[in-house]
Amino acid sequence: MRILGIDYGSKRLGLAMSDEDEILASPLPVHVRTSLEEDLSFLTRLARRNKVETIVLGLPLNMNGSQGEMARAVQEFATELRRTCRVPVVLFDERLTTSEAERVLIQADISRKKRKNLRDGLAAVLILQGYLDSQRSNINSTDA
Repeated sequence: MRILGIDYGSKRLGLAMSDEDEILASPLPVHVRTSLEEDLSFLTRLARRNKVETIVLGLPLNMNGSQGEMARAVQEFATELRRTCRVPVVLFDERLTTSEAERVLIQADISRKKRKNLRDGLAAVLILQGYLDSQRSNINSTDA
């Protein structure tokens, strides 16, 4: 089984998929948004084709932990995604993932034009990898 990670944006959805052992997140091509219905249909097909058991959706909280307009939009999207995909959707704190993705791409000396195309996918990888690591950490702490 696999886990799908999503970096939600109003124009694009950054996507990442775990390996079957749920250890490593890898980027998928970014999905350019068209309409809510089409986006949900695309994600449902992707989840079914890859036998996704959980979807991790980045929740963009403010630095003080409060929710802004984008966090509320993500929660509404999560509700629709749960209804359509019929797969558990987990909201995962994504504070600073987009800026971290940008920092990594700058350090890798990627041009500004190419960074725009890679940022959302890398942000999805960071969200999903953070979730995978936290799940393994929770398992390891209960084993001790």
